[in-house]
Amino acid sequence: MGPTSRVLTGGRLHFQHGPIDIVAYAQGNPARVRSAHDDAWRRFSTVLAELVAELAQLRSAVGAQCALRGDVARTMWDACHRCAEGFITPMAAVAGSVAQALIASYDRPGIERAWVNNGGDIALHLTEGHSVRVGLFADIARLDEAMLQTGIRSDGVMEIDAAMGVRGVATSGWRGRSHSLGVADSVTVLASTAALADAAATVVANAVNVEDPSIVRRPAASLKDDSDLGVLPVTVDVPALDPEMISLALARGLEAACRLRAKGLILDSVLTCQGWWVSTQCGNVTRIARSD
Repeated sequence: MGPTSRVLTGGRLHFQHGPIDIVAYAQGNPARVRSAHDDAWRRFSTVLAELVAELAQLRSAVGAQCALRGDVARTMWDACHRCAEGFITPMAAVAGSVAQALIASYDRPGIERAWVNNGGDIALHLTEGHSVRVGLFADIARLDEAMLQTGIRSDGVMEIDAAMGVRGVATSGWRGRSHSLGVADSVTVLASTAALADAAATVVANAVNVEDPSIVRRPAASLKDDSDLGVLPVTVDVPALDPEMISLALARGLEAACRLRAKGLILDSVLTCQGWWVSTQCGNVTRIARSD
């Protein structure tokens, strides 16, 4: 099936093609918004074929030189090459890079703010004086039917103002749709681009890790035969850990996040594991305050 587009409530658009699932929104001059949406749709309709054409290379480890040709593919490679701390393939930044390619359609006069959400990895366009609010939901395992009916209660809200320089937000963790080497429930990264945020979230989530015999890991290829991670052991279950182990895992992830921040690759990061959190702004491991 080819790419599809439909209008959602609140002026949002839903683009879908194969595994790519986009929700886009823009605010500004109505004619300019319509034109930007049309351009974003045209760009979206070509993305999957471009990625499939170079899929074998995209699933290979990032090396010293980039041989990829497509714009999105090269963005993926560049973000992962810059953030790499060990084995990584360009696929670690695919969702953010696709969102980043589409948000370019909204960078024009008359568009005050816009966002492109690709499965939770978000590219932003913000003009002076405008902002967005991004909710943090630390543990997707808490999401149930009752919560969907009564309303999702986030664990925190981040107010992102245009002046902050944040144009990408991405989340990774072992409970997410992609495999992780670590034990983080979630790692959310704020960066100057969605591609960098995506790659960095993967790297930091992998670093939130400890060795414990109760943690269940499986070769990635045994879970998904076309996985770019091959035989690397990815996390499939994390039972309740001792608080000291949680603290150690988060400390290791925080070290990785701070290294990326010191290099200017990310602006901030929030790491969570089993009801505890830490961030690059607040280095103390703290309990997540919840009312439920």
